[in-house]
Amino acid sequence: MSDQGIVILGIAIPSSSKVFLTIVAVHVVAGLVGVGAGATAMLSLKAPGRHPTAGTLYYWSLVVVWLSMTALSIMRWPADTHLLVLGILSFGAGAIGRTARRGRWQGWLRIHIAGMGLSYVLLLTAFYVDNGPSLPVWRSLPALAYWLGPNIRSSCVENPLDLALGGRV
Repeated sequence: MSDQGIVILGIAIPSSSKVFLTIVAVHVVAGLVGVGAGATAMLSLKAPGRHPTAGTLYYWSLVVVWLSMTALSIMRWPADTHLLVLGILSFGAGAIGRTARRGRWQGWLRIHIAGMGLSYVLLLTAFYVDNGPSLPVWRSLPALAYWLGPNIRSSCVENPLDLALGGRV
């Protein structure tokens, strides 16, 4: 007998295994914390205090999302290979952005902004690619929108807001 999965809040979860569901729960909480912390860091004044605190919370949430995503991808191999690739790219970009800042690399500011921004966009892309078909507004869109939506949103909304609210490029 194969595991048919379950539906929680309208979102299909591909397995009802207690181990899988526990990892999904950790993954979802870390993802929500990361999205909130990332938005806070992005929209905060770039100075000691809120920005670095939120950025650190974003980074460590991203670590948990990446670890849990890796475990979930292995458990569902090869069905979630694309999510594994997005997760590796998101974590890699975030790690480079954070390391550039902490190590004060030459040109660190641009590397930091690009790395952290790309990391955030890839995190959202993975969410929409995985969950878009179950979300009320997104399910009526073509699959390409799940891949491009976060990029378009970031370019049109977050980057101008970041600059207007204190970002220094």
